[in-house]
Amino acid sequence: MKKIREIEVDGEILSPEKGVKLLKDDPFIGLMSRMMDEAFTIPFTGIRFGLDPLIGLLPGLGPVASAVISLVLVGMSARLRVPKKVLAQMTMNILMNAVLDAVPVVGDGLSIFFRSNSRNYALLREHAGTAQPASRGDWWFLFGLLGVVGVVIFGVLFGLFYLVWRIGGMIW
Repeated sequence: MKKIREIEVDGEILSPEKGVKLLKDDPFIGLMSRMMDEAFTIPFTGIRFGLDPLIGLLPGLGPVASAVISLVLVGMSARLRVPKKVLAQMTMNILMNAVLDAVPVVGDGLSIFFRSNSRNYALLREHAGTAQPASRGDWWFLFGLLGVVGVVIFGVLFGLFYLVWRIGGMIW
């Protein structure tokens, strides 16, 4: 039988075997969420934004790349034993941000204020370690959820490209 590894933090041993909650934070997820949503400040306004709206400005691949980065962070959050309900909420935040990003320029401006990665990081810090250890069914749930989001994002982008193509055909 495989022994679950204990983790020492500031002299305290955290072990899932003893029923003690695991770590409620991941420095990499925190760094990425800050980089995506709060890395820069608009001068004289105090409004913070990150790489997410900047990446979203790239035609076609920008919104997809932004959503993929966010989905990877949700996948990493699942490893920290976040409940399914919270994973679904995180995924909905990404979906909302992807829909905003699909609208050229205006959507990227709105994305500055929505900050899906910061919302998801706050959810992670609040709920990490509260679920039972992940089972095979939990992973299937997560992959299914991420797959649905991927299909929706693809559909939104496909619809946007189709619309631009049809409008371009009418103009020329």
